[in-house]
Amino acid sequence: MKTILIREPGGPDVLSLEDVPAPEPKADEVLIEVAAAGVNRPDVLQRQGLYPPPPGASNIPGLEVSGKIAAVGASVTRWKAGDTVAALTSGGGYAEYAVAQEGSCLRVPKGLSMAEGACLPETFMTVWHNVFERGALKAGECFLVHGGSSGIGSTAIQLATHFGARVFATAGSDEKCAYCESLGAEAAINYRTKNFAEEIKTLTCGKGVNVILDMVGGSYIQDDIRCAAEDGRIVQIAFLKGAKVEVNLMPIMLKRLTLTGSTLRPRSAAFKAQLARTLEEKVWPLIESGAVRVVIDKSFPLAEAAQAHRHMETNAHMGKIVLTV
Repeated sequence: MKTILIREPGGPDVLSLEDVPAPEPKADEVLIEVAAAGVNRPDVLQRQGLYPPPPGASNIPGLEVSGKIAAVGASVTRWKAGDTVAALTSGGGYAEYAVAQEGSCLRVPKGLSMAEGACLPETFMTVWHNVFERGALKAGECFLVHGGSSGIGSTAIQLATHFGARVFATAGSDEKCAYCESLGAEAAINYRTKNFAEEIKTLTCGKGVNVILDMVGGSYIQDDIRCAAEDGRIVQIAFLKGAKVEVNLMPIMLKRLTLTGSTLRPRSAAFKAQLARTLEEKVWPLIESGAVRVVIDKSFPLAEAAQAHRHMETNAHMGKIVLTV
């Protein structure tokens, strides 16, 4: 099969289209003939040598795919050859064939294309777990997401809005802010021209927000603490501005804040399977009804994975970036 390999840590040019043997599914895995693969920030970090695959995982990048099941392992009961699925993978998505755990596969919601289906697993699982499970966001609460125009941000805005939260976002241009508001954000803050912590205090009449989803880190962490409400929850899922910072922790104690975070890739197969079933129950009907939509910014052929990574690194995208196979 053709696949994208990382020749060595570095820039987008280290991605190379190569011929390698197709993988074989283990007993609890399925082999997927890939139609499309989502491009995510962890793929960029892996290419840079900053996010190595967990033990036993493929060193081929790509954490979410859609396609048709070509073969199933001996113990697989939920799926059969010929079924169309979207799947979370531990790696290997940038290829003509990929393997995935049986439980990490989801049916593609009715009405979605294969490219749209490939945008779902990594993104929606990440948002659901971190916003609604770790962050415990409830109807009537205030929610802030950084990077609101990204794939994660676009998803978080829509889901939080649908489930009754007041939603705020940060983004890097007025165009991106307008995009966030079109998805349901009550207000989006251009972080290049305004301090989001001060703006949030004004928008919430000084109360702050109950849940913050932060993929930026760095200097944002102190401002997150500043604009969190009493008993607020700050959930960290990435560190685009760095993980090592000096912060004043006193407000965490005084406001009884929770500062937490998670990564999805190393979690157990059972955890991912449960998360997949929760999405099919609670979120897939919203996608099928049109209440929540999948937004694709741009798609690239598999052979142009380097161009897809360059596009992601410009931070110009609004929505998801996809590779088509």
